[in-house]
Amino acid sequence: MIRFSLLPAGFRLLVLFAVMAVSNPGWAEEKPEVDERLQKLLKRFPDADKNKDGKLTREEALEYRRQRQKAQANVAEPTYANVKYGKHERNVLDFYQAESDTPTPLVIYIHGGGFVGGSKKMNPGLIQNFHNAGMSVAAIHYRFIDGEDILLPEPQRDGARAVQFLRSKAKDWNIDKKRVACFGGSAGAGISMWIGFHDDLADPDSSDPVERQSTRIQAIGTMGGQSTYDPIKIKALVGGRAWEHPSIFKAYGVTTAEEALHPTPERQKRYDESSAITHLTKDDPALYMIYSEADGPLPDNARPGQGIHHPNFGRDLVKKMNELGIENVFVYTGDNKSGASPQAMLEFFQKQFTKVK
Repeated sequence: MIRFSLLPAGFRLLVLFAVMAVSNPGWAEEKPEVDERLQKLLKRFPDADKNKDGKLTREEALEYRRQRQKAQANVAEPTYANVKYGKHERNVLDFYQAESDTPTPLVIYIHGGGFVGGSKKMNPGLIQNFHNAGMSVAAIHYRFIDGEDILLPEPQRDGARAVQFLRSKAKDWNIDKKRVACFGGSAGAGISMWIGFHDDLADPDSSDPVERQSTRIQAIGTMGGQSTYDPIKIKALVGGRAWEHPSIFKAYGVTTAEEALHPTPERQKRYDESSAITHLTKDDPALYMIYSEADGPLPDNARPGQGIHHPNFGRDLVKKMNELGIENVFVYTGDNKSGASPQAMLEFFQKQFTKVK
């Protein structure tokens, strides 16, 4: 599972520095350098200077860290926890309501874990940053695949159902139904894209008021997302043995490479339905994607599943989305030249929300 923090980079540095300052006694011999770093941090975080004497001490840095962590912990408790949005026991979500007199945009976090694990538990700092931007947050669980009764795209359909349920709570939970984004890593990224690219699943004639809600969203954010879950296409796109990832086999109830690479028409239909890029059309929402896995061809001795977060998935999306004229941002961090910016993803969501009328 990819963990994603929206803590400002400078504050992360302050936290790291404060920990090192008390855990490494050798620093006592480097006092001038330490003091210089402390004063640089003070310029970034003037509130850390508790006695306002213009100098930041190690003790003040530690205290500032403790206070920030305490503040973050205060928002970690959901406004509504483990709310049922569907029939299955894992069809539950947490909702973190932002304080606002007017309806707030909603950002939905969908965890990763290869469709067989993971949790909706979120980093408190992540929630706080969205709240600071005036966005409410939801985090969902969904059904895990079992290779028999629950296959792809059932987790994706759970994600879409969660979007509908949250929209049905718009009045009670002060949500702006017109401004909804989904984001996540790995499997959560795949589900987020599937929701964003799939045709609207709303059924206006349904007796279930939740099913009458739209599944369409306004923005998508991904980390290490797979554009397709078709093993044949993964093999062509990434190479190596990425297509042999255990979850890919389990997702379709296959046990051999022969079955996976030579699907029946019914299974090929499931491959297509489960893959986000299959549903991509020119009216779909904008996408912000981050990739950090090693680039280039996979080694001859690659293990099964290696490369399942390969940046080629993102490049394929960029090509198709550019052809359709859909806004997208591709960030690759593996070369250490372009860092992933959590704040940039948040701002990307804000930008998309401002376009909604």
